[in-house]
Amino acid sequence: MASVAVPETDTRRAIMTVLFVGVFMSALDSAIIGPIIPALRAAFAIDNTQVVLVNIIFTLCSLSSTTLMASLSDRYGRRHIYLLNVFGFAIGSLIIALSHDLMTVLVGRALQGICAGGITPTASAVIGDVLPSAERAKALGLIGATSGMAFLVGPVLASLILAIADWQWIFLLNLPVAAVVIFLGWRALPRSTTPQTARDAIFDWQGLLLLVLILVSTTLGINQLLDRLLGITIWPWLFLLIALLIPLLAWREQRAANPLLPPRLFTNQQLQIVYILAAGSGIAMGSIIFITSVAVNFGVPISQAGFFLLPLVFLASITSIIAGRLLPRIGGRLAMLSGYSQLTIGTALLSLPAAPFWLFILATLIMGSGLGIVVGGTLRALVLEEVAAGDRGVAQSVINISISIGTLIAVAVMASIADAFDLATAYLACTGAMGLMTVISLALRRQFSLPPTP
Repeated sequence: MASVAVPETDTRRAIMTVLFVGVFMSALDSAIIGPIIPALRAAFAIDNTQVVLVNIIFTLCSLSSTTLMASLSDRYGRRHIYLLNVFGFAIGSLIIALSHDLMTVLVGRALQGICAGGITPTASAVIGDVLPSAERAKALGLIGATSGMAFLVGPVLASLILAIADWQWIFLLNLPVAAVVIFLGWRALPRSTTPQTARDAIFDWQGLLLLVLILVSTTLGINQLLDRLLGITIWPWLFLLIALLIPLLAWREQRAANPLLPPRLFTNQQLQIVYILAAGSGIAMGSIIFITSVAVNFGVPISQAGFFLLPLVFLASITSIIAGRLLPRIGGRLAMLSGYSQLTIGTALLSLPAAPFWLFILATLIMGSGLGIVVGGTLRALVLEEVAAGDRGVAQSVINISISIGTLIAVAVMASIADAFDLATAYLACTGAMGLMTVISLALRRQFSLPPTP
């Protein structure tokens, strides 16, 4: 995809507004699921094993669609694919709101997940298209803060709506928001200048099928959902299937005329490091899930434990913005060193079995500060510096996939360690992972932008 001309300041503001609202809407629907789980159980007379499918289906579809949507945006233009995803997300919300059984809810969540998988990477690619290099990191930092604020506001907003109305209104509110995004986006988002030859090129459906099989097998293998539903051990076979499919996908992409995942995105050493660090940021995100359990161990009532995540998420939103502003000056290496060092210290404090309560509070604040740096726009900005305009969408989707897989691994592994030992040991293992990411960060370039060609 060819780059578009850098728009005027007013147009840029309109573009950023469209992107921020769309990302906030999709992130908000991930954050509100927790509070409405009891309402869904009561509405459809289902148990916890069934209701958890609402979240798993969303995750599976989001993870599986992100590269497809990003590739389509590289081929057919960001504007059309971004607005199509926003529209599809709204239709998924409407299906859920009108549903009378769990299966219909799952269909709506699947459509939401498919479209949510394309919203953030496409929005990030638009930023790469319309903003100069020095301003991208700041904008991506704001995107990261927008997602963080969605997770801060989401549970509170869902609880307020449930207090005065039925749970369906949580999803119906997406409809006017999506309508505004589509209206403004159609006017503000730049039209693509993708060559017709790129649009007419044969799509790599075989590569897409192999990638989806790998991602679905990875998700089901890590959370062992099929094992629980069927009562048999399947996860080792799923990982064996993954081990066979990855080389097959690599072989296929090297020979495809228009590969879904261009091999050049994986031969660049800096990109390899960024992908690993993205998986590490997913591990950090996964570790946050267990902080409420640590609070309960200190005697905090279960109903109030979630409030202890609010300072963490708020601070993460702030540091995401700050890191985006500072990245062009300090470079990716120093930014990621700072973020992962804080996460290492924070998780280490949580691993102390006899720590006082004030140390627990300090640990969450340190983790929030580090999380905003490593999960915000830093990694996405580094990717934009390394890839050509036509690869921006797909490269951003690889970041999404890496983060999601890291989160799945963290949740599964830390839960297993906590069950076998205790939460302190689980956070000690996480400390080791964050320390490793700190060391890996040293391999990043000192400078933010690529050096000028002589």
